[in-house]
Amino acid sequence: MSHSIHHSPPRREAEDHCGLFGIFGHPEAVDLTYLGIYAQQHRGQESAGICSARDGQLFRHAAMGLVTQVFDRRELKALAAPVAIGHVRYSTTGSGHDVNCQPLLVQYSGGQVAVAHNGNLINAAELRAAHERRGAIFQTSSDTEVILHMLASPQHAASPDPLASVLRDLRGAFSLLFIFADRIEAVRDPHGLRPLCLGRLNGSAWVVASETCALDIIDAEYVREVDPGEIVTLSAAGLSSRRFAEPAEVRPAHCIFEHVYFANPSSDVFGQNVHTFRVATGRRLAQEAPADADLVIPVPNCARCAAIGYSEVSGIPIGRGFTTSHYVGRSFIMPNQRQRDLTVKMKLNVIREAVRGKRLVVIEDSVVRGTTTRGKMGALRKAGAREVHLRVASPPIRHPCFFGIDFPNQHELVALNRTVEQIRDFLEVDSLAYLSLEGLLSCARHAADHYCAACFSGRYPVPVPGAVDKFGLERFRLST
Repeated sequence: MSHSIHHSPPRREAEDHCGLFGIFGHPEAVDLTYLGIYAQQHRGQESAGICSARDGQLFRHAAMGLVTQVFDRRELKALAAPVAIGHVRYSTTGSGHDVNCQPLLVQYSGGQVAVAHNGNLINAAELRAAHERRGAIFQTSSDTEVILHMLASPQHAASPDPLASVLRDLRGAFSLLFIFADRIEAVRDPHGLRPLCLGRLNGSAWVVASETCALDIIDAEYVREVDPGEIVTLSAAGLSSRRFAEPAEVRPAHCIFEHVYFANPSSDVFGQNVHTFRVATGRRLAQEAPADADLVIPVPNCARCAAIGYSEVSGIPIGRGFTTSHYVGRSFIMPNQRQRDLTVKMKLNVIREAVRGKRLVVIEDSVVRGTTTRGKMGALRKAGAREVHLRVASPPIRHPCFFGIDFPNQHELVALNRTVEQIRDFLEVDSLAYLSLEGLLSCARHAADHYCAACFSGRYPVPVPGAVDKFGLERFRLST
């Protein structure tokens, strides 16, 4: 099996994770899956893949690159089938290698099966080590492959419901799509950390996706979310549901960062529109941290919604201070800070006439490392801004995420062991204020205890055993 390495895109402050899409019972299922994962390209830009089921057999194509780079008409035609699942990936566990592209397809005693995963298993290394001691051979460095080995193991295969048996042993975040020769199984972990929803197309075909924007692109009707701890089966018999988690084990902990940063503003996630949530955070931010300024400008693209809310409450007009480039290449990694700074300049250009001589309130959705934010603020200064007041529509990020968000090493977080005033000094702005955690959660639809905000608070919904390393499985595989 090839292990050729493809370079990843320049890393952003916080990286996306993965997007899922599946459809059962439509003659153009593969083409619709292509559109579904294209609509969720913002959730992962390293690789893309589709697996389809036709005449009792599974067919797969996956590779490194964007959806439009991985698939052309020839590949889609070869996959043509009435059942398909798709995946876009950013590697939160395992490196960006061809071998880790999803869906992962295997043949085992139960037949063929492929799986696509959004999330991160915090007990993957432990499970993998146990299987390797029993002679299992792993082909990837992805935590997702562990699930397939478990499904094939005699321990779980002997269960009346092998899939449910496997899921009960997983810890962490997992929204999953399995495709078998005759069905799709959609799964969501007992905490519902990552989103997953169901839709209906033309009253017949069933659709499942990470975000509702993928339903919109194919004109499918939203039906409901896949519940935490639920397995939904899509088959010729229609839709059926069963639970793999006991009621006491179902404790919602929806990732609040989906609303802050990841999800498309047009999507409804965890039962709430993302744009509406972000506008609400901007309104609350204006109440908590007013500023005396001439113009509100967002840092594109995620902060635009919050900037609308801030402008509404503050009465300060909203304007445009940056233009964005959509043509920054994906073919190399920035190895040092100087090159990262140049990449920021390539992606964001300041509109000098719009900011010169102005007192600016700059709205950011979040600040992670702080290095790129400092570069943006410096660019505004250089363009002649008189004052720069930074307002962040989320609290300081002081803790790592173990459930599918690729934050940098904790020691790279700008808020670690720094006061807000020290961060202000580092970012070289006139004033700095963050939205409080209470303020952030007040903008959400559900009660505060229904969300995971561990990156802000350090309170994890699932106990994390020791230091979970994104590349731990990769190093383990290469050293054995």
